[in-house]
Amino acid sequence: MESVAQTAEGTDSGRSAACVQGKDLAYNVFARSCPSRGTLEHVTGRWGSLTLGALHDGTFRFNELRRRVDGVSEKMLSQTLHALERDGLVHREAQPTNPPRVDYRLTPLGRQVSERLLTLIDFVEGHMDDVLEARERYDGTRER
Repeated sequence: MESVAQTAEGTDSGRSAACVQGKDLAYNVFARSCPSRGTLEHVTGRWGSLTLGALHDGTFRFNELRRRVDGVSEKMLSQTLHALERDGLVHREAQPTNPPRVDYRLTPLGRQVSERLLTLIDFVEGHMDDVLEARERYDGTRER
């Protein structure tokens, strides 16, 4: 039987689910045309992961979220939120007030993703001394 990577084919709907003997298999992020690759990029990109991590703490307005995600531009946060909303990870709720109020929160799927991201973030933060030592060793070998 062929592997998923060997059988991943685009379908007429643009989806890249593999099909072996008539059965749909899981998506394959390693296949160029698989839509899961785009979602992975949205989730693991700098602003996507930080935005999902920030939203794990609750519902935020745009400017509150922008302050929490230090360094993100208004344009990048807006693009990130649109991508995450399109992927079903973030819910955008516009209140019909003057001025308009827009709140962002994680969907149940987004909460699951953010919990996994926060585990990775905690791991990285907890091992930064090791990383900094490794960088120092590496840089020391390059300076010769």
